[in-house]
Amino acid sequence: MADTFDPKEMIERFQRRAAAVKSRPIPPVEGTERAKFIEQASVDYFDYAIIGDAVANLDNGILTLTIDLRAGEAER
Repeated sequence: MADTFDPKEMIERFQRRAAAVKSRPIPPVEGTERAKFIEQASVDYFDYAIIGDAVANLDNGILTLTIDLRAGEAER
């Protein structure tokens, strides 16, 4: 698998997933089901976006994702 796996493509897929969740319309549900849908969309977006912001490194078959979680600091 490591021979054909491209970590950059994986990161790009997660970026597309995050964008899709953000632009996903809310289905015609009401009440608690609506709140659950919105909550799950928020969690999905966060998960996809955080991996979409990662720097991926594949070395000797080991995938390492580096994710800077420091809020508000300038990029280096």
